Amino acid sequence: MKRTVVVGAVGLLVGFVLALFVLVLGGDILRSGFGASANALAGEPEHVVLRLKQMDSFGGAVAQEVAAAPAAAPMEEGGMPSSPPMAKKLRAVLKEEMPKGAGAARGGMGGLEEAPAEEAAPSRAWFPETFLFEPLVVTDASGAATVPVRVPDRLTRWRVLALAHSRSGAQAGAVAGFAGTLPTYVDPVLPPFLRAGDAVRLPVQVVNTTESAVEAPLKVEVQGATVEGGARAVRVPARGSVVEYVTVRVAGPGPVSVRATLGGADAVVRDFDVWPTGRPVLQTRGGTLAAPRTLSLSGPDDAQTGSERVRLLVYPGALGVLRSEWGTAGTRMSTADVAYALTLVGRSPELLAALGETQSAEALKALTSGEKRMASPPRPVEGAVDVEAMRKLLAQVTQRALREGRAPDVATAALLAEGALAHPGNPVLARLGERLAAQVAAAQLPDGTCQGGDGWTLQRLLVATADCTRAVNAAAGTPEGKRRAALFTARASGALERNRAHVKDGYTAAALLASGAVTGALKDDLRAQVRDAVKTREGGAYLPVEPGVVDASGQTPSEAEATALAVLALEGDTKAPLADLGASLLSGYEPVLGWGGGRANRLALRAVVALFREPLPAQVRVVLERDGQPITEGTFDARALREVLALEAAAPGSAGAHTWTVRAEPAVPGLGFSLALAAAVPWKAESQGGLELSVKGPAEAKVGQPAEVVVQASTPSGLELELRHGLPAGVQVDPASLNALVSEGRVTSWDAEDGAVTLKLPPRGAGEPFQARFRVIPTLAGTLQAGASSLKVVARPDLVSYVPPTTWAVR
Repeated sequence: MKRTVVVGAVGLLVGFVLALFVLVLGGDILRSGFGASANALAGEPEHVVLRLKQMDSFGGAVAQEVAAAPAAAPMEEGGMPSSPPMAKKLRAVLKEEMPKGAGAARGGMGGLEEAPAEEAAPSRAWFPETFLFEPLVVTDASGAATVPVRVPDRLTRWRVLALAHSRSGAQAGAVAGFAGTLPTYVDPVLPPFLRAGDAVRLPVQVVNTTESAVEAPLKVEVQGATVEGGARAVRVPARGSVVEYVTVRVAGPGPVSVRATLGGADAVVRDFDVWPTGRPVLQTRGGTLAAPRTLSLSGPDDAQTGSERVRLLVYPGALGVLRSEWGTAGTRMSTADVAYALTLVGRSPELLAALGETQSAEALKALTSGEKRMASPPRPVEGAVDVEAMRKLLAQVTQRALREGRAPDVATAALLAEGALAHPGNPVLARLGERLAAQVAAAQLPDGTCQGGDGWTLQRLLVATADCTRAVNAAAGTPEGKRRAALFTARASGALERNRAHVKDGYTAAALLASGAVTGALKDDLRAQVRDAVKTREGGAYLPVEPGVVDASGQTPSEAEATALAVLALEGDTKAPLADLGASLLSGYEPVLGWGGGRANRLALRAVVALFREPLPAQVRVVLERDGQPITEGTFDARALREVLALEAAAPGSAGAHTWTVRAEPAVPGLGFSLALAAAVPWKAESQGGLELSVKGPAEAKVGQPAEVVVQASTPSGLELELRHGLPAGVQVDPASLNALVSEGRVTSWDAEDGAVTLKLPPRGAGEPFQARFRVIPTLAGTLQAGASSLKVVARPDLVSYVPPTTWAVR
């Protein structure tokens, strides 16, 4: 359903507009095990009002009070249907928490009746742990703002944190809470995953919060697996709970959905995935759909049953990629990602105008130029930019950029300067970009190069100089910036020309060209070098990264970054295979990861926009066939035309060579695709480079009792290693035992995730074996498949040793 949270600020310079930060967290974020599920609050929407009193001074103490009052407005369109029993329970919870003297507010919540017991309860299925993050809420002149939200299905106590500040710098904050619960409810406790072949006993908790005992039928249904003992009657004492168990068996990989119902009182739906137990095998192809594309893919002959799947991603031109990036850029956290997100938002008006989205471009131009926000922003037209979402993204990355830019090194300053300077109308970002550009310019050495240090190769120094040149030129919008950029570029050009003979690879040549620091005969010479370095393959062209080549940070650049640099370096070159380079970029795009990192994303997006500006037809049908038989298809309509299309389907029978065809109707040159065929094959013991690994797990384990895992390795001396041990579903590591290994110096660090624990091992002396013991704690009973274990050299990921998975018996 939807609730309306009203955040008010009282006494904070009334008459001035206040900025507020609102965050809502589940009270059981850190809780695991029983009671971790929840339910949507339903019934009449109420207001939770936070009244924030004036602060005596900046950073001083905050006095606060929390009150509740009935909402005057009806439930907003699109909210979840009301659930009378839930609304009555919510009303009771709010009554208990109201301060004294709030009787009038309590009286305003009457008129709700309980639903008949025989009516089926609505299913609860949405369980986020944090459901509201509003980093920039602007209040009205009285210091109040309304934020409508949909409350999740999690039964818990929710915590609302609100922080406010005025234009003069005064600050305040408050914390409020509200609870979501039901008189009686059911809560199946599910693992985050299972593996194919697992048979587990899953606990199902039934809770009664009323003053009377409850008897009701309990039913557990499972899609994608088999369940034993899924139907029975339960009796729960007053103010008590019982735990029932059902056995779930999973045969093959795929999604599993569990639905548990408790008569007409409650119903909950939860999902988890079943992982394959074999070694993953992945083949990918890509290209553009200017014509039907026929590809040859050979699936493994020994693929495990149910593991063969095919995924087709289709990218509808530059505008589709641009819109996809708006939705995901804010989720990436590195400095390069922050710089990229700033550049993305700042250059979006220009990019949209170039792609024909003039209305959206004007709306975003007002945002990035710092124009005052309208009190009631109009609803965006179909296909236009979500300006409010972009406003939040800009606020988020601005805060991160300010933190990163407080005392940056030259490399960080060069990264952030270009993104900050993409917002000339924003005084905060403009000043930040000017300061960072000045810092980069001041770091130029007398010979014209920039950065450098002990252990730097000349190749890395040249690439870093190119990055610095681009950052300093971004600040050429003022007379001082223009003078500074001209001087810096002249010195850098001299340095690059003097070192031309040392530019041996296509990546470095492309970086120098993309910087704008080379002209004339040197530019023509470098372009020829890049063209000669470009390679072709099925579905497109790419610029490979030669061994030993690094970017300005000293890391090996990705193929996507190199290919994007090649596009920017060769733009306007009639001899260059620009269309094929663009096809490789489109096919290498992933909706969540982009092209793999902030540096690559920044360059690749510029390259894609430069190459694919033509609008798409109103309807495009995309079909995937194997040996002439359709496997899956999808259609873009006028509204979804600018989104990334993802088609996924099971592909049994893909063993051996098959002909795959991807076609668009009609054919579209700017439509890129990426086709991936995935399968899992049985693991086999494998050793490379003198790496030997053995793992011994417990012969039998008990739920809740520590069990010991012993790992042994024999390795060449002087190598930093990474040991990854696959764990069954529901098995958690004991942090104390792993921390002890770190204290003893046997392990440099460790990291745990669902289904695995990874140990970083320091270099060892000649003939020195490795042995470690650590504890794990099973939380599920049954027959469980572990994952494979591996040992690899950090500097040489191709040198790896594998140990096949084992089966655990947990009582």
